Amino acid sequence: MSEAQTPAPRLGDAEVADNRGAGLWQPTADSAGPPPDTGYPTLLTPRGGGRAIARVPSARVALSTASTYPESTAAAFEMATRLGYDGVEIMVWTDPVSQDPEALRRLSDYHGIPILAIHSPCLLLTQRVWGVEPWAKLQRARTVAETLRAPTVVVHPPFRWQRDYARDFVEGIERMANETDIRFAVENMFPLRARGREVSAYAPDWSPVGDDYRHVTLDLSHTSVSRSDALAMADELGDRLVHVHMADGIGLAKDEHLVPGRGNQPCADLLERLAARGFDGTVVVEINTRRAESRAQREADLAEALAFTRLNLAAAPVTAAGRLP
Repeated sequence: MSEAQTPAPRLGDAEVADNRGAGLWQPTADSAGPPPDTGYPTLLTPRGGGRAIARVPSARVALSTASTYPESTAAAFEMATRLGYDGVEIMVWTDPVSQDPEALRRLSDYHGIPILAIHSPCLLLTQRVWGVEPWAKLQRARTVAETLRAPTVVVHPPFRWQRDYARDFVEGIERMANETDIRFAVENMFPLRARGREVSAYAPDWSPVGDDYRHVTLDLSHTSVSRSDALAMADELGDRLVHVHMADGIGLAKDEHLVPGRGNQPCADLLERLAARGFDGTVVVEINTRRAESRAQREADLAEALAFTRLNLAAAPVTAAGRLP
């Protein structure tokens, strides 16, 4: 059976735990090892030895601070640390702490968890955060990312009414990318649907696939709304895909951000494909927990999303000769 035909274990297929050696499986060195150009850091094998069952890429799994709304940015750091996330993505919004790089640095240091991305304030409700000039906001996001050593700034395409910004957006993002090591990862959005019609609120397009962006974020809640083929988008983006917002949806005309596995998006398949090609970007859990009735319920959803993502972000192992061991 080929590597493509051999899926990684999925939640529910077996009683497994990915706890970096603390559970049923443990990471081990493999004398044959994966092909030298893959960069996989570990193989997972049954504790006590035996055939390797999965290889795990170097991608880290982060928690978006948007996932804990309406709780604070500070609360997101606390939950991310306790649940075992590898880092956080900061959604810059009306919470003053999310806008303050020194406050964010103190939270990162206190909790011992890195900031892996800054989501620039480009939502409708954040149009006045860090001013109203969009390029100035992106420059500030870059400065904050550089200060906090976050490798990625997530940005949405312009709204259609931001005509001057939209006119030069593709070229402007490329210019900014040439000035820094920070990756400006343009996120896929979605058209608005009503009465059988679709209208795009974004320019040059809600989809980044057809434009020459150097780096892209793929959001699976947004592919649900746009009714896009997430796997086809990922394949077409290739190495330009450096950042993933892991969520789910059932195809409604609104942005759902369900816990992955609760909708109809190919969340597990995408994670397996990313692992198979040695994805070394960041996978960010960005779910909606606003309806959680308690902190415990919110944390249960965040823990489930993390477990799903970690378990499926693995691929069938190969030897140096390219065969299954």
